[in-house]
Amino acid sequence: MPYWRLSSFYFFYFALLGTIVPFLGLYLQSLHFSSIEIGQIFAVMMVTRVLAPNIWGWLADHTGRRLFVIRLGSFLAWVCFSFILWQQDFVWVALIIATYSFFWNAVLAQFEVVTLNYLGGVSHYYSRIRLWGSVGFIVAVVLLGYLFDFISLSYMPLAALVILVLIWLSSLTVKEQKTVTLVHEHGEGFWQVCRGRPVLCFLAASFFLQVSFGSYYTFYSVYLEGLSYSRGEIGLLWALGVLAEVVVFWFMHRLLTFYSLRSVMMLTLAATVVRWWLIGFYPDFIWVLFSAQLLHAFSFGTAHAVAIELVRRFFVGRHQGQGQALYSAVSFGAGGAIGSLLSGWLWGVSPQLSFAVSALSAALAFLLVWWGLRGRRVEVVVS
Repeated sequence: MPYWRLSSFYFFYFALLGTIVPFLGLYLQSLHFSSIEIGQIFAVMMVTRVLAPNIWGWLADHTGRRLFVIRLGSFLAWVCFSFILWQQDFVWVALIIATYSFFWNAVLAQFEVVTLNYLGGVSHYYSRIRLWGSVGFIVAVVLLGYLFDFISLSYMPLAALVILVLIWLSSLTVKEQKTVTLVHEHGEGFWQVCRGRPVLCFLAASFFLQVSFGSYYTFYSVYLEGLSYSRGEIGLLWALGVLAEVVVFWFMHRLLTFYSLRSVMMLTLAATVVRWWLIGFYPDFIWVLFSAQLLHAFSFGTAHAVAIELVRRFFVGRHQGQGQALYSAVSFGAGGAIGSLLSGWLWGVSPQLSFAVSALSAALAFLLVWWGLRGRRVEVVVS
């Protein structure tokens, strides 16, 4: 198994997220975009994840050329994003983000399938590879957070473009894995699989979880800067959350041998409710913000690892690519877009209201998992 080649891709992919997610809002604010416009830009980025992953997933499943799709998406994302260096009014930035995101969203869901195919029967070791993505995020957010205390935020797009090139180069080092096309274990078609109650509740819970992230992804850095935290301190707080995520990824395979996916997901969502409430109502206490960031281990770390394992169990054989794409579209796409739009509207009223709605959304996700995520596939532990 090409451990380091797979890991390097995740490192650079999430280093890009460590550039875009914490600093795009601040960059747009430096261009004098309003909170509603910033929310709309983030929503545009998320909306492309509704349609794009399914188009690319269908193409990859039917051609069998996943790495070609990944390489093409990475390269065209770089081309599209480069236009932000020359066009910086709202309409142009929205168009650039939309086209860049359409191609960039060709990448991750399909690389998840490539990774799981390499892992074969030891899929619970996925988190050992994925943790390098978290390391990449930490390196990017800490380094750039420190630099942006001394240099202009106008350099943020250049940093993103360099990392996009590294994503494309790392994809060239991975070889296409030959897979056998299988029929689903019950002979079911893709949409028949989707209609089962556990699958529907899993997707709905994933949607509401990502809605809850809207305030955090879109305005967390803006929020902290308004409370007089430096950009270096903001970067360290982002990094602390992802560092907690790394620890969880390292031990996740052991956790799943003792506890069911349903139990871990319920704990995850309960912790997420607490996290948003702490950030929204106690931001003046640095120890509270530190504690809330440590809960990122659950709200993202365990949530993502459990979701990937559930997708693997629900969608097998020829449905793998479309299953990963559907999960990405419903959660990070639709959920992320609605969350960004909601936070953009609510932020002007009150940051506390925005985070309170985030906590409510995570609570809805908890109820869906408690009620609907039942059955052998979700109750059994990993052997």
